[in-house]
Amino acid sequence: MEFTHIPVLLEETIEGLAIRPDGIYVDGTVGGAGHAKEIASRLGKNGLLIGLDRDPDAVAVATKRLQNFPAKIVHSNYSEIRNVLDNLQIAQVDGILLDLGVSSYQLDNAERGFSYHTNSKLDMRMNQDGLSAYDVINTWDKQTLCKILWEYGEEKFAERIAERVICAREHAPIQTTGELAELVRQAVPQKYRREKNPCKKTFQAIRIAVNDEFGHLRIGLESAFHCLKSGGRLAVITFHSLEDRIVKQQFASWCKGCICPPDFPQCVCGRKPKAKLLIRKPMTAKQSELEQNYRSHSAKLRLLEKERG
Repeated sequence: MEFTHIPVLLEETIEGLAIRPDGIYVDGTVGGAGHAKEIASRLGKNGLLIGLDRDPDAVAVATKRLQNFPAKIVHSNYSEIRNVLDNLQIAQVDGILLDLGVSSYQLDNAERGFSYHTNSKLDMRMNQDGLSAYDVINTWDKQTLCKILWEYGEEKFAERIAERVICAREHAPIQTTGELAELVRQAVPQKYRREKNPCKKTFQAIRIAVNDEFGHLRIGLESAFHCLKSGGRLAVITFHSLEDRIVKQQFASWCKGCICPPDFPQCVCGRKPKAKLLIRKPMTAKQSELEQNYRSHSAKLRLLEKERG
């Protein structure tokens, strides 16, 4: 199937990055090159866009779609941005975008095993290598399954779902997304099945665990900030409260100055803010965008600028 992904908050992101024609920018999650193409189209002959993605399908598509632009695409996780820039002999950049979560292509491509709407093999790997959802569901113990369902999915029926999974796999391995979805439906009370699809939180939690999304996010944020020039900007788009909380807290840490106790007459710690927030509250999609792209309803954009000096 064609690699399609409608870029969310596109106008707000481009404006927030304040792109300079001769600047160097990184799209750490290039995907189908929606944001990347808009960034690259604003660059002159001395500008450069570097696109990263852990999904080889995305790398192939982005390379083709950006072949006529000042862009270089690298197969790498955004958490490795420092190594990528070192290999390109680039010290620092003017702006970085991280568009988190899973792409429309990955969700809609049944073979990738991300969706509970279609029946396919349990996979959910963004890089198509290493640990898969099949491994998690069929080998992790009950305690660990409960932990990830609660911490990564905020699933209040985590224990019941984990128990159902453990019992089922004692008879035969759980092979498909359809089998897992049915186990989740059986585990939750009937009234919750009537209100909305009960599988969302479980599938989200397993996907996050399979791809170590929070681990890469924490490393990636630190690495991205390190790679920004003075006055450089970092834009991060999140799609659920857990990852947004990580971004919000890290941004707040960089923007915090003095940490002396409030009863001290004057500052003795000497701590200065490393960055400033460009917007106090995250931007969300306008009504016009919500009508065109239903997946933008949960998107939040946060922006900061590294302090000059």
